[in-house]
Amino acid sequence: MQKLDGISMSKQLNKKNKELASDLSKIRKQIDNIDYQIQTLINDRARCAQKVGLSKGVDSSTIDYYRPEREAEVLRSVLNRNEGPLRDEEILRLFREIMSACLAQQEPLKVGYLGPEGTFTQAAVFKHFGHSVSALPFGTIDEVFQEVETKIADFGVVPIENSTEGTVNNTLDMFIVSPLKICGEIELLIEHNLIGKMKSIEGISRVCAHEQALAQCRGWLREHLSDIELIGVSSNAIGARRARDEVGTAAIGGDTASEVYDLNILVENIEDRSNNATRFMVIGRSLLTSSGDDKTTILVSTNETDDAGALYSLLEPLAKQGINITRIESRPSRKKNWEYVFFLDLDGHAKEKPLSEVLETVKERSSLFRILGAYPKVVK
Repeated sequence: MQKLDGISMSKQLNKKNKELASDLSKIRKQIDNIDYQIQTLINDRARCAQKVGLSKGVDSSTIDYYRPEREAEVLRSVLNRNEGPLRDEEILRLFREIMSACLAQQEPLKVGYLGPEGTFTQAAVFKHFGHSVSALPFGTIDEVFQEVETKIADFGVVPIENSTEGTVNNTLDMFIVSPLKICGEIELLIEHNLIGKMKSIEGISRVCAHEQALAQCRGWLREHLSDIELIGVSSNAIGARRARDEVGTAAIGGDTASEVYDLNILVENIEDRSNNATRFMVIGRSLLTSSGDDKTTILVSTNETDDAGALYSLLEPLAKQGINITRIESRPSRKKNWEYVFFLDLDGHAKEKPLSEVLETVKERSSLFRILGAYPKVVK
């Protein structure tokens, strides 16, 4: 009787396995059909992008029909439509790459950034523009501005502030003297990985990284690698290069650095603060039109530096109209000792009411007034 029961159970299991295999086969066929439709639709989108390019003329380049404000509108619609199960972050990444590939059919956008390869600034380029761009590394922030001004690069990406370390003053100082405009902003969560050629942390003799990265990972390094030599270098990318070339050297860096220098990720997320983020500015040569949800950055200086109410006179019109100031920074004017200019980030587009009217009043009360950019807020 037990033998018969065993045979019966075996038959039932075989039947269930066949049913599962049949169901799995149907699901795979369904996936294949969906993949075919996706591929067809992506190519349809690429053909539409080609038509947009042709409408600008045969001699036009990619930058002539690239519209960051239009891209921001598309991405917001993508987020509004997303019902899962894919997370918003993944949906945004996929659509950015689709748009990037479609845009690059004639020639890729040339985007300069603060190098070398493998830095978080390069990761910010790919996050904002997708991987179908030509990313050009430059040695200094000044060089990035210069190459965009001279049209070697179509756009540039430079760091502006870090949530832990504060403002990048060199970038602010360049806006004082440069005619370039802000065309976008990028927020990048800084996730530090321990990377190297070795298979585990037991093979590490030293860790090379930028001083800021070492400081941001100090607690983890003290707990897990207390006897290891820590060497500060000019960038995390330089540290990654040494980790690639030197036996026993590990580095601190993001996913981009590990890919560029072919290094293993030994330990993920070794930063002491999980909310460490850096904000980057996209710089270009033109002021953008409205995307529907924008931010404006202005550069102003007061008329009377010795007047106790001088700065208030600039901020008062904004407050009266309920214009939100999301950030304010001051820097030396470079014209006169103890004279300062102010950078203000404001909600709204500089060419749309009510902000456009308020800015006219601010301009009248300023000795220096410039609109540095009006650009889409970060889509996230």
